[in-house]
Amino acid sequence: MQHHTKYSGFSLARHALSGHRHWPRILPDCDLRPSYDIVIIGGGGHGLATAYYLATKHEFSNVAVFESGWLGGGNTARNTAIVRSDYLLDASFGLKHLALDLWADLSQELNFNLMYSPRGYVDLAHSDGELEQFTLRANAMNLRGAKADILDLEALKTRVPQLALGDDDRFPIAGALVQERGGVVRHDAVAWGFARKAAAAGVHIFQNCPVTGFDIREGQLAGIQTALGNVDCGQAMISVAGASAKLANLAGFQLPVTPVNVQAFVTEPVKPVLDCVVNYNAGLSYVSQTDKGELVLGGATDGIHSTARRGTFNAIEDTLARATQMFPFLTRLRLMRHWSGTADMTMDGNAIVGDTPVGGLKINAGWGYAGFKATPAVGHEMAALLAGGQTTDLLKPFSLDRFETGALIDDAGIGPYPWLH
Repeated sequence: MQHHTKYSGFSLARHALSGHRHWPRILPDCDLRPSYDIVIIGGGGHGLATAYYLATKHEFSNVAVFESGWLGGGNTARNTAIVRSDYLLDASFGLKHLALDLWADLSQELNFNLMYSPRGYVDLAHSDGELEQFTLRANAMNLRGAKADILDLEALKTRVPQLALGDDDRFPIAGALVQERGGVVRHDAVAWGFARKAAAAGVHIFQNCPVTGFDIREGQLAGIQTALGNVDCGQAMISVAGASAKLANLAGFQLPVTPVNVQAFVTEPVKPVLDCVVNYNAGLSYVSQTDKGELVLGGATDGIHSTARRGTFNAIEDTLARATQMFPFLTRLRLMRHWSGTADMTMDGNAIVGDTPVGGLKINAGWGYAGFKATPAVGHEMAALLAGGQTTDLLKPFSLDRFETGALIDDAGIGPYPWLH
């Protein structure tokens, strides 16, 4: 991979001592235009990926991205960076499978190291019945071209030797499903990699600029109201995760989403001990290790309807109880920090993507736990919808009107949602 600018240790120290005042800017300053062809509301991974593909794949350069805070500072930064496609239903699988294909080459395409690490995703089964269900899912994945394997206890001992496999555990482990292409990606690099390339292709990106309203005439989008001023546009996409319902209300329609807190934690760094992501399904807890040596842990939602981004001690205790049952050595480590994001949940645990009751206004919401792993695929497909006006086959199952027709996507493999299990 090429790097356009190289810095010595002395150069880095000089920039640090000067308060980074002379550090080269990744994004250029932009003057607000009176009109844009397309406006993206939300500067997270999904919004920036959509802007990138609009500019580079579909040659739409008159595009603006409005972010109320800083780029990638919302759910893009408030997750555990896991990517996988081990889903049973076609709708859940299709976007994640495309995303894994895109993740593999994105660092070269963006000329920005996203630190994609296909280290393997191991999903633990806690009964013979659950292992049989995992076998069904693995077979479906293999038939679709996504390799997955079922591990019995002996194979699991070899794949994850640190795992405690005692028969007297409250939730003994019967085996596992493993997708070796699954793994992790550096989340902030994803945001800045897409932003940098989109800006270079002519996209205007505005940080600290919330959208405050919509200009809608006879059911058709005509413009966007922002903190910097109003702009005319015929098309826009709302992609703001936990704030989705608020923006939808401003546009005059409702979304069937509920915001809840999701926490994650990180330990002090230790030497390499875990070379894959491991998910403990009984009660939900998952663990991976960063390149710095920290153990990253996450679990189920806090179960509290909130947009406060503040976690609860109950969720910490529940997650750690299961994590330490998997890996007893974790009891010796200190938790260094924790964070909380706001996940917007739908009744079937799947996203709402596509058209809204307002002509020209698209929605990308309700991703809950599954949003980050789908980032490049969502951007790729939403750009195609905005550029061509036709909903792609991968997006059709996620339409808002499925809650009226009853065509719900009830895929329990989507993530840690207690009400789906």
